[in-house]
Amino acid sequence: QQRDAKQCAIACKPPGSFFSHILVDFFQVGFGISMVEEFCSRIMPPKKNKGKSNINKSKTKKIKTNEGGNELEEKYRRSALDVTVLRDHLALRGDVAQQAQSVSHDLRSRMRDMEQELHHERLDRRDVSADLTRQYKTMQTDMTVKVKKLGDEAILLREQLAQCQEELRTERRAHEQLQQEKDATIADLQNKLDNMETDYEKILHDTLDSLTSHLADARLRWEDESTVVHQEYKELLSDFGLNSLDI
Repeated sequence: QQRDAKQCAIACKPPGSFFSHILVDFFQVGFGISMVEEFCSRIMPPKKNKGKSNINKSKTKKIKTNEGGNELEEKYRRSALDVTVLRDHLALRGDVAQQAQSVSHDLRSRMRDMEQELHHERLDRRDVSADLTRQYKTMQTDMTVKVKKLGDEAILLREQLAQCQEELRTERRAHEQLQQEKDATIADLQNKLDNMETDYEKILHDTLDSLTSHLADARLRWEDESTVVHQEYKELLSDFGLNSLDI
């Protein structure tokens, strides 16, 4: 940037070395080349055309005679211009310095704000990290307790299942044994019932045969007795002169 300022100062060629230092200062405070060239164009006298130099040689000789009288006025004008430029330069540098201080103050304020925000973010991040760590540890502890509880419940349920299965097998064996005993009892009772039916049938036949025999004997006996009684009644009637057939 300083090299561009020096090149611009050499290209502009303002009167005196003071302008070269001013241009360098302009570049140092942040002015661009276009602004510096505009400044140079305002304070520089217009360049003479080389094509017309030969034509105006006679005129320049005449002007040299008048330069002696105007030299003092030209020096005064240049001194006044230098003072004006110096004042403008000092005012410009003061404004630039004030702007730089304002920008520096703003940057420092923004830096402090950003540092505070960063500090708060770090604290928040630390708090969040601590809270997440605490929650993770709490969840891990709860999960460990739940896993242990579920493991104990699973062991207890397995034991209860094994006990229930054993009781079921025992009950099944007892039921099968009871069913076998019941079937055996029913078969025994059915056998006894069949035997009793046969015995009752035999007894009934024997009783009927005996009753028939007794009835036959009683019939014969009653027939004999009725014949005797009938004969006696007949004889008794005949004694009274009656005929049994008439009666």
